[in-house]
Amino acid sequence: MALARLSIRSRTLIALAVVAFAAALVFAGHAIAQNANGWQVCNETSYVLEAATARPDGQAILVQGWTHLRPGECRTAINAPLARGTHYLYARTSAAHRGGRNQWGGDARICIDPNRQFSFENPPDCAVQGLEERLFRRVQINKRDAWRTSFAQAEPYTLARARQAGLQRLLDDAGYDLYANQRSIDARAIAGAIAQFRAAARLAPNASENQLIDALEVAARQRANQVGLTLCNRTHGHVWTAVARRRGEGWESRGWWGLNPGGCVRTIDEVLFQDVYYVYASLDSEDGPRLLAQGGEPFCSSPSRFAILGREHCDQRYYNTALFTPISAHQRQGLVVDFTERDFLPAGAQPRQLQVSQGNAPDVVTQQMAPAHGLAPPTAPQGSGD
Repeated sequence: MALARLSIRSRTLIALAVVAFAAALVFAGHAIAQNANGWQVCNETSYVLEAATARPDGQAILVQGWTHLRPGECRTAINAPLARGTHYLYARTSAAHRGGRNQWGGDARICIDPNRQFSFENPPDCAVQGLEERLFRRVQINKRDAWRTSFAQAEPYTLARARQAGLQRLLDDAGYDLYANQRSIDARAIAGAIAQFRAAARLAPNASENQLIDALEVAARQRANQVGLTLCNRTHGHVWTAVARRRGEGWESRGWWGLNPGGCVRTIDEVLFQDVYYVYASLDSEDGPRLLAQGGEPFCSSPSRFAILGREHCDQRYYNTALFTPISAHQRQGLVVDFTERDFLPAGAQPRQLQVSQGNAPDVVTQQMAPAHGLAPPTAPQGSGD
């Protein structure tokens, strides 16, 4: 089913890529004996990773990314002699993977460009340069010639085992059922799925395993883009967003995702089974936050990052109450919601409260519109999900 793109208009109502920060963080660094100089990074996880580095360069910090790492792969991120001392490292999982983007990092605040390759001196203010801040891990390097740092999961893998596990994960993310009504995965199921994908992707008979992994990542990314709930900021400001939906017999609200102009985030990365979802958005302005013009239903929220079960008695549970706008997802596996300037009230104006839905879908209208962007509220924590 095609992915629908929506924009909030006067009569169009809209419904976390879910961003996960739950990756088990493991770093291992040591000197390596090799002829080439530089910093080598290795991927001992079952994910495709994108790594960024930062290193001292005189009085400045030089930041660069992204180094693409297949599962079980080592690559040189910095191909130059190293200065002894503190370096910095960050990685995120590819957007092809389901379950949100896991991150490997630490406590050093450094600027990155989340959308393209980059190399620059770290500026004092990320936002002024149109960049975003991430928390890098500090890495002490004590050998000038060559150094290696490995990314790993809580479950330890060798490079060879990481590659095998990565192939399985990509096949699953691309939509191949490896269990086939069995309780466990066996080698025949994996081989069958690989053969099926090679034929579907029209890979050459002599295509390498690296080419297979790359093609699987592209297929998984395309599949991920066709499902779930994605919010985009088509304004000239910063937008804070949150979503709410039914969870079993109850409700859940979750936020915040901060979006710079032109940015998008997939807040739900699974097929949309429900007819109605809810979204909150606030556009930062010099006069204060601007809220969505469309009416909304009350859900619980918090000034800091939150995931709250239930929508009743928010104040008694020490939460805030915010109005989330309903959107229709009827017979849609995926939606892209675009926020434009016209979707927001003037600063200080409040949207009207809609009657809380009682089983039936609220009076929502969906229609395809031109693309737009979205941002987040000044009361929410700074930061965004990749």
